[in-house]
Amino acid sequence: MGRVTYRGMLSAPLLAAVLALAGAGLFTTPAAAQNAGGDGAETMPESFGFGRAATAEEIAAWDIDVMPDGTGLPEGEGTAASGAPIYARQCAVCHGQSGEGGIADRLVGYTPETTPPFGPRYEEWRGDGPDVPYSVGNYWPYATTLFDYIRRAMPSNAPGTLEADQVYGLVAWILAENGLIGADDAMNATTLPAVEMPARDIFVPQER
Repeated sequence: MGRVTYRGMLSAPLLAAVLALAGAGLFTTPAAAQNAGGDGAETMPESFGFGRAATAEEIAAWDIDVMPDGTGLPEGEGTAASGAPIYARQCAVCHGQSGEGGIADRLVGYTPETTPPFGPRYEEWRGDGPDVPYSVGNYWPYATTLFDYIRRAMPSNAPGTLEADQVYGLVAWILAENGLIGADDAMNATTLPAVEMPARDIFVPQER
């Protein structure tokens, strides 16, 4: 009867040979090879021979993070009215015509009476009750990081292509549809950090 072997596993004779060679010191790791003649300190080459240093413009294009307190928000402004056509054109196909969700997450649907804020403690809040939909209003902790996420990741087929005014408009539309700001309220680097999201105090910062 033939020997049964498994793909990705060494046969017994081959494994024995590998172990013998390793024991004889014929196999070394890259770190061991670097330290073989030195004082024990690992050294790395200045270059691996490919790629190039990023330009200041390329770094700036990625250095766009926005903090919860609004640090990093760019100049610009938008309202729900300016955001509505952008939403219809760029977002509705995935998130639904009114933000009710579709192939992507629901964005709108916050009402304090039926879907109060629960943040990350949804299972505790729900208990044995029925499921309720997540939305920006009952889950998202900071309006500023909503801006950050949309600017970085949306639309999913062309992330990073929206201008600051467009992102402010989309954020304003989402917040207004959830009843968190007025329909005419303009969102910008000053007003957006002032929006208090219902679930803000439910989140606990992780200092790690």
